[in-house]
Amino acid sequence: MAPSTHTVTNQAPPLVGYDVFTSDQALAEAVERHLDPGLLAEAREELSLLGRASGSTQVREWGEQANGDPPRLRTHDRYGRRIDEVEFHPAWHRLLGRSVSAGLTDAWGRPGGHVRRAAGFLVVSQAEAGHGCPVSMTHAAVPALRAEPELAAVWEPAALSHVYERELRPVAEKPGVLLGMAMTEKQGGSDVRANTTEARPLAADGEYVLTGHKWFCSAPMSDAFLVLAQAPAGLTCFLVPRVLADGSRNAFALQRLKDKLGNRSNASAEVEFDGTTWAHRVGEEGRGIRTIMGMVAATRLDCVLGSAALMRQAVAQAVHHASYRSAFGGPLVDKPLMRNVLADLAIESEAATVLGMRLAAAYDAGTPEELALLRIAVPAAKYWVTKRCTPLVAEALECLGGNGYVEESGMPRLLRESPLNSLWEGSGNVQALDVVRALRTEPAALDALLREVGAARGADHRLDRAIRGLLVELADLEGIEARARRLTERLALVLQGALLVRWAPPEVADAFCAARLGGDGGAAFGTLPHTLDLRAVVERARAVV
Repeated sequence: MAPSTHTVTNQAPPLVGYDVFTSDQALAEAVERHLDPGLLAEAREELSLLGRASGSTQVREWGEQANGDPPRLRTHDRYGRRIDEVEFHPAWHRLLGRSVSAGLTDAWGRPGGHVRRAAGFLVVSQAEAGHGCPVSMTHAAVPALRAEPELAAVWEPAALSHVYERELRPVAEKPGVLLGMAMTEKQGGSDVRANTTEARPLAADGEYVLTGHKWFCSAPMSDAFLVLAQAPAGLTCFLVPRVLADGSRNAFALQRLKDKLGNRSNASAEVEFDGTTWAHRVGEEGRGIRTIMGMVAATRLDCVLGSAALMRQAVAQAVHHASYRSAFGGPLVDKPLMRNVLADLAIESEAATVLGMRLAAAYDAGTPEELALLRIAVPAAKYWVTKRCTPLVAEALECLGGNGYVEESGMPRLLRESPLNSLWEGSGNVQALDVVRALRTEPAALDALLREVGAARGADHRLDRAIRGLLVELADLEGIEARARRLTERLALVLQGALLVRWAPPEVADAFCAARLGGDGGAAFGTLPHTLDLRAVVERARAVV
């Protein structure tokens, strides 16, 4: 008999069958830190349940299926009637149903809701990120709806529901709904003031018909959408339901679905309004941007959380692989240079998680000081964390070598997903300019930020020096637009450093301050000072199976 040539050795087992929540020490500690003690037991139980599901073989397979069989547009039914619906793989509905039933659209209606939801969003996004779009949009629509109390009374309870029902019916007949958003147009992009969609008022107060188009419509399978259009008094926010109260379909023509780099499981569409599309005004005429900004701020935080989730999963996969794979005489994780790379990735991931959860806690607090902090910290965090996501995921993929470049590893899907959150809800320049706008017009925002970082002063000399440098930058606003990115980056790094110094283990805070604030690190990952306790940093990042 010929000798076997196909004995499989020295391969890491798949990272499945573990609790995504409890294995993430930084996340679990953030939940304990930011939640009222009376809510902790219940929150831990629900998040661990979600974590075990997200780390299971079954849910991981759902993610592969939903991305491997992307949504399809059906413009007409078999009889030729226009229906404008999107068909998804059944796995998509299972993922979405699980997240809705876990309360991930219900942050505004329960104590500690934002921290609990943020942690859950971080957990489920590690199994499959695309279905997070409708979850995020539905959650974020609530603040905008509250600008019109009569609408909020109808739509908010359904948006906060833990019931997912995919069929399109009038809102009064549904136990739960999903909400999407359509802002940008082909000629304007981020410059929504250039929108041309027209809103013509009808006789009934608050009712309009729309004529125009939207270049990007998020979650086009949803029950209703927040839309910007030009009313007689200027740009205004509107609610556009898919199904009207009498059961008839609203004029909402899906022209095509976008063929995207990543985020393949989720649908993004181009939409046309034909002059009969019924809409209800949300907020005052001419104040559409102000009205919808509450939604935008909440979705920007979800961009931070979504990127933190991708980063955490990439790091978990890299550490797991290096723990089982041997090369050059021993496990990869014990090689000094590989340990440096893994530790560098781990501190970046933890900094993203700690910052995202701190901002979720600010929403729960809801005080003027905490809301002022959100005004400047959310765009800064959105700018920096989402930009760090792609290089981190790419480096983590490299830790798996050629195995990481193969689709079966799951790493290519993470890499394709990684640039998205930097684009959604305003690209990097938009975020940096929003930080500048907050500095110029809202002094309470800067005061709140300085109080936050000031709480850590005196604990690390590198952080103290970075704070002083930031204050020098802030003292001179001359030519600030051209250096808005530089300022926003420094602001985000100082904030992350202050949070880690206060709450992370000393080895994590020490490594972050040395490399990110003290200048003792290179441009690539894996350039931390070798004198740090890198073994402890890597061990903390390990996902325990």
